[in-house]
Amino acid sequence: MRVFIKVCGITSKEDGLSAVAMGADALGFVFAPSPRQIDRATSADITARLPRGVLTVGVFQNQDKENVVKIADKVSLKAVQLHGNETPEETKWIKDRVPYVIKGFTGGSEQLINAKDWQADIVLIDAPVPGSGKVFDWEQADNAPSGIKIMLAGGLTANNVGDAIKRVRPWGVDVSTGVEISRESKAGTIQKGKKDPIAIKEFVAAVAEASENLSGNNSPEEEGTKTNHNSMATDSTSDEHLPDKQPYDWEADLL
Repeated sequence: MRVFIKVCGITSKEDGLSAVAMGADALGFVFAPSPRQIDRATSADITARLPRGVLTVGVFQNQDKENVVKIADKVSLKAVQLHGNETPEETKWIKDRVPYVIKGFTGGSEQLINAKDWQADIVLIDAPVPGSGKVFDWEQADNAPSGIKIMLAGGLTANNVGDAIKRVRPWGVDVSTGVEISRESKAGTIQKGKKDPIAIKEFVAAVAEASENLSGNNSPEEEGTKTNHNSMATDSTSDEHLPDKQPYDWEADLL
């Protein structure tokens, strides 16, 4: 089964639709301060055009919990990603009001060790500066507790995601900068956020290849040591579940 793929920092319907067409399982919409920040109206227009099976994620950082839930409802988001200093209590309050919650932690942090306390559906491990495109030491993901779904972020590209999957064995991967085109504005400044469909296609292919290699090379003992981080909902090996046929049913996996 292919590792789950989230393309974050979507800022236009063209980018959102092309990312899904290239094989993304989830799209991230940044409502926190960021060069990739999106407004409610634009994000709602994009989510309304997406296939039902796409996981739509709103990214927030240290924002009022009532407002997080309000935006998720107005935009019809299926998940929220909390990428700040949200407490376990705040996270649980939000989780009780939205379908799914992703909680972000910095690799190697003390909070990551106790990530289960946040009771999130997915734990995202990122570099110290989210969205920077910088890779962190993947060994810093080792202190994540067992028994949770790990999504790896931080400077991933088609060139390094295979090594990242082999090293960390995550449930999912999150990419933004690694599939973007930097563009010059009229003012001469670099604008972030424009996605490159070819880069996304190459990234998805690299993830599929790494997933297949990981599955084919593991012994039963090796596989057992990683099922906590990389468990999937189905053991089926029929063609309909192969990476090049379709993404897996994330909804069934997260229920």
